[in-house]
Amino acid sequence: MMRGIQLGKAEYYDKVFACWLGKNIGGTLGAPFEGRKYVNNLQFYEPIPNLSAPNDDLDIQLVWLKMLEDKGIEPTLPDFAEYWRQYLSAYPWNEYGFCLKNLERGLMPPVSGCFQNYFVDEMGSPIRSEIWACMAAGDPQSAAAMAWKDSVLDHAGGEGTYGEMFWAAVESAAFVLNDPKTLIRIGLAMIPLPCAISRVVREALWCRENSLSWAEARERIATLYGHHHPWNAIPNHGFIILGWLYGKDFGDKLCKAVNCGYDTDCTGATLGAILGIIGGTSSIPDRWRKPIGENINLSKYTNNCNAPKTIEELSERTQALAEQFVSKKSATVIFAEKTFIPEDALSILYHNEKARAVLRRDIQAAVAVDGDMEVTFHYNGDPVLQPGISRSFEISLRKKDVPVEAYIELNLPEGWTALVPPDEGSHHRFDVLAPQVVGRNTITVEVKLPGRIYRVNFSVLGPDEADGFLRGANIGKWCAECGSKISEGMPGIPRTIMNVPRCIKCGARKGSCLCNEQ
Repeated sequence: MMRGIQLGKAEYYDKVFACWLGKNIGGTLGAPFEGRKYVNNLQFYEPIPNLSAPNDDLDIQLVWLKMLEDKGIEPTLPDFAEYWRQYLSAYPWNEYGFCLKNLERGLMPPVSGCFQNYFVDEMGSPIRSEIWACMAAGDPQSAAAMAWKDSVLDHAGGEGTYGEMFWAAVESAAFVLNDPKTLIRIGLAMIPLPCAISRVVREALWCRENSLSWAEARERIATLYGHHHPWNAIPNHGFIILGWLYGKDFGDKLCKAVNCGYDTDCTGATLGAILGIIGGTSSIPDRWRKPIGENINLSKYTNNCNAPKTIEELSERTQALAEQFVSKKSATVIFAEKTFIPEDALSILYHNEKARAVLRRDIQAAVAVDGDMEVTFHYNGDPVLQPGISRSFEISLRKKDVPVEAYIELNLPEGWTALVPPDEGSHHRFDVLAPQVVGRNTITVEVKLPGRIYRVNFSVLGPDEADGFLRGANIGKWCAECGSKISEGMPGIPRTIMNVPRCIKCGARKGSCLCNEQ
């Protein structure tokens, strides 16, 4: 496909700046009302702030910013896991807590995002879509594919993944188009037709097209798609769409989204970012900008990640990465002095091959990387081996997304046996049998090519390590003084990650808690 969309650098920067500014405005507006399941009646900030509210909606993306700067524009799934452990290990709740629990057990993404995780349908990943949209501006399918990589850390197979892919595509296309309904339909093209995010978005769109009032539409979404957990992604996606389609202007749109209730900091922040991209900084009134300013205020749970101090710095660093991404990875977009949108732009923006490709990937699997070799361990179910029962696992090999044929050898825990048919293929199946399986166990895979042996480790759990958790409850223990998650240690995680300075009071990584014992 020939490149056809040109993004003017100055216009792009202005939209990126407005994206991050709008996100801070919407998140700050909604923060005081988060989790309430009744209708609000806001017309402006209540109370009026004097700075932007700290918000994981933005903070996690600042960690990804550092990851992209450190690792390059094609991060691997293990890169995401590494940076989560290093900079986000103090986040204690819901899907974040289960992600960390699985990483501590040695389970790598994507299985880290779905095993025993009740919260795969939550808002924790849809709220971090903007960085992928900005990286792949004007290339929605690439933005959606990057969002999939991000989301499977803690939402694999759930509505959270579909939500992040949807918003990444919508926001990417918003650098080129400004019609809400068209943008929504481009986002829907990237996710499965029957998924709940697709259904609730279409429901909200139907309400607007059939002239239901905002109140009627909000009641319909809450009734048909409501959830007992206020951070569930499904109704909150409907609320974002309602604010967008029913509001009259920037402020009214944000207020209508937040007035729907539930996860209001997230709904406000996501819509604020979209409106910023569409309209640029001139579309954001001063009365909304002045109270919060342009500084970035990190949450106490986010470890020092060389985060930008201001929206200006964040926008500059975002643009530097985007120029790298577009020049190396996009087949349809280039940066230029002026923006140019070709006549067939809609055909370009609706392409979804990359999004469909990532959705076909196995989520009951773990990915490890050694050099340029990516090894996927397919559990073919949950990552648990029952004593005395034979179990089939599979391994597939790739380099730069291309299957690689090689011999493999397995190093198993003592007493375990495996039958691996001799095969120099790119996909290997083998049966494992063990008389006893307890705790956390490591299988080492050696991939043998002429002149090089690659080694990676995968975790297989015993039944005692996988006896489950109370559904809908948070996991782990928290420091009573600062609220950070207390570490249980990091079995199965490389020593370079495990041996880090930690607070002697709560066990969290130093710098990520507020205890005095630092």
